[in-house]
Amino acid sequence: MAEVKLFGNWGSPFSGRIEFALKLKGVEYEFIDEDIYNYKSPLLLKYNPVHKKIPVLVHNGKPICESLVILEYIDETWEKGPSLLPKDPYERALVRFWTKFLDEKCVPTLWKTCWSIGEEQVKAKEESTELLKILEGTLSDKKFFGGDSIGMVDIVANFISYWFIILQELAGLQVLTKEKFPKLGAWIDDYLNCNIIKENLPPKDKLTAYFRARFEAAAAAAAK
Repeated sequence: MAEVKLFGNWGSPFSGRIEFALKLKGVEYEFIDEDIYNYKSPLLLKYNPVHKKIPVLVHNGKPICESLVILEYIDETWEKGPSLLPKDPYERALVRFWTKFLDEKCVPTLWKTCWSIGEEQVKAKEESTELLKILEGTLSDKKFFGGDSIGMVDIVANFISYWFIILQELAGLQVLTKEKFPKLGAWIDDYLNCNIIKENLPPKDKLTAYFRARFEAAAAAAAK
């Protein structure tokens, strides 16, 4: 059997993407939990010397870095299980477009909204709302971004479905709500109710405690 290892972090939405994909494909793997803030293991630095970050998938001793690249590799390497990308070249191009949009636009802006203050937060909230409107329109009447089943865009959007909901609550924000974005709200429910996704999410209480501690540390630092 092929040896598969995933260098990740229990609370990271980026390594979570890879775990969800591997689980959906039925691929057995070993998970190596990295302390990404305090200590990066020699193996992680060896396998990802350029960016020095997670996730890194190691397949038969060969490392693959960057979550979007890893997801495509998983889909092309293990044909069993559901396809993460469509076969049609145009549809595949659309998937790459939206995953890049999520990573380069949505995730950084939503993250900034929760951690900034004052005018910077107001601006980030406005930008986040506009980006979420685009995603709402993209969903249209589909259950998932790719249609009737979970695909690569859904997996890449996992930060929005789970991590951001926790963060906005801790920050006292209501940027993404079912009232404002009913289609995204329905998508979140369908995505999180998928057994494989639900069973492999980081525990909500643990993730909430982790982010709360970071909020408190940031507030204490700002008060000095």
